[in-house]
Amino acid sequence: MDKIQRNDLMSLETYAQERIDFRSRVMLHKKHRRVDVGPNLSLYFENRLTIQYQIQEMLRIERIFEVNAIEAELETYNPLIPDGGNLKATAMFEFEDEAIRRRRLAQLVAAEDMIWLAVDGHHRIKAIANEDLQRSTDEKTSAVHFLRFELSHDMITALRGGVRLEMGCNHPQYTHQVTVPNVTTESLLDDLDPI
Repeated sequence: MDKIQRNDLMSLETYAQERIDFRSRVMLHKKHRRVDVGPNLSLYFENRLTIQYQIQEMLRIERIFEVNAIEAELETYNPLIPDGGNLKATAMFEFEDEAIRRRRLAQLVAAEDMIWLAVDGHHRIKAIANEDLQRSTDEKTSAVHFLRFELSHDMITALRGGVRLEMGCNHPQYTHQVTVPNVTTESLLDDLDPI
């Protein structure tokens, strides 16, 4: 999947005019790219469109228009775009109550390293977490992590053939797994190289 270049982005003025329509298109696209693993872990699968939206929003919020600052945003966000042989996701541990969130994140140390993906008929793939920087300590995990799942050619072929896709977490304090809905699998296949 192509990385985003500066000339792919809308200017602040153009984005202000296009934002409502662009945001609607992105939200509809994202609808089928979320996988809930149990009650408190959501995986939001990123691709070129979702990352372009993130960048456009950052430029808008921070009022960034200088070339060097735009390039810095591209450098930060482009690594979150899948490369054709992998899926990339933002993982979020979500707890509404702040006291519960603090307690649970302390119990879930290293949970990001125990998130997995399984293509039916193949071994589980463990997520590669937080390649950009460490987001956890020995005392607690972070609520947000960036994950990469590397798939083999055989796994991609099997997924294109319609086999089941499962995701889960096997942390002792959070053991959940889910079968990914077909509509989500179809959306994720767009991120992978053709057979």
